[in-house]
Amino acid sequence: MPATAVLAERVRRDVDVLSRAGLDLETFLAEAVDSVGRAVPSVGVCLGTHDPATFLLTSARKYGALADTNTHDHEFGLIEYGTVEPTAFGELARAAVPAAGVHALTGGDVERSGRMSRFMKPNFGFADELRLVFREAGAAWGAMALFRGPEDAPFGTAEIEFMASLTEVFARGVRTGMLCRLSSSEVVPVAGGPAVLIVGADDTVRQMSLGAEVRLMELGTGDVHGDPAGMVSALVGAARRLARGETSVQPRSRIRTAGGTWLVLHAAPLSGAGGDVVVTIEEARPPEIVPLVVAAFDLTPRERDVTQLVLQGLDTKEIAASLHVSPWTVQDHLKTVFLKADVRSRRELISRVYFEQYVPRMGEELSPSGWFAPALTSSR
Repeated sequence: MPATAVLAERVRRDVDVLSRAGLDLETFLAEAVDSVGRAVPSVGVCLGTHDPATFLLTSARKYGALADTNTHDHEFGLIEYGTVEPTAFGELARAAVPAAGVHALTGGDVERSGRMSRFMKPNFGFADELRLVFREAGAAWGAMALFRGPEDAPFGTAEIEFMASLTEVFARGVRTGMLCRLSSSEVVPVAGGPAVLIVGADDTVRQMSLGAEVRLMELGTGDVHGDPAGMVSALVGAARRLARGETSVQPRSRIRTAGGTWLVLHAAPLSGAGGDVVVTIEEARPPEIVPLVVAAFDLTPRERDVTQLVLQGLDTKEIAASLHVSPWTVQDHLKTVFLKADVRSRRELISRVYFEQYVPRMGEELSPSGWFAPALTSSR
């Protein structure tokens, strides 16, 4: 039964409060999903966070009938990120309305959705799906899917519109939840260099470099991050779309492990290899992470400019000259940046952006590649 207007507004307000409460990511998502279920009932929910630059999967969580079901994550990643249909997360991220119901969009013929006919119905018996992308200020931080069975009424227009109204609220909660984790986790060092996997046209791993299994384990398993195979297959699917000329976006995602270390995953189709894809997993360099974290602070364009110059070591007068503003204007921007980043000084800002992963190693010996020497990678 559709929620009443009063209940819907109460749930919207509850989720908004949760998104502003400074909760860690796991707590926010679990409580927000529980609240949404009061207004839009479902038998199962799947929720993913994404890299806002490429909208590729960085973690997955499942609730209800989908809890503890990771056996199909690899297949899902290939379908979701390797094919295109109107309700794909990537399409909804760019759509005028960030939510859609499969039954409503297809006029009841859900078989027109390849995802529903090839994956959801055969594996789980779902009859309808409602999807929402978490968008805020032009960035998409994640998405969720709610499911109903054949005995349930399909998702209605009012429910789809209600979910669409939550897009910025969920984006804020995911963004701030990520920042909360940055300041609360102790980084567990990783060892070794890049790991390489070659995935064949049959979607199996044909070759794997030494240490690749350890890297995959670092991505996390279980309810917190989902099956790492899903994250890898998302990259593989996107790489095949790149090979077919259906997209120009290079498959790449930045993922923070359960141990607190940032990794960057990227994939590329092998030329003339008939669908083979090479996936590389390595420790992320600071320049790869800074834009993501700065975006999570929800800074204005000018505040981002000031922050980038602070990270480059410029003082107030140099920043003012570079941006053609007064030093007092720079100080005003810095005060706002400090407030949003929850720091009190430039030193704390730099430390928060670069985290424990990098700060202890600043000034240490570099390898010929320009990265920290391997012998120091695992030292603290």
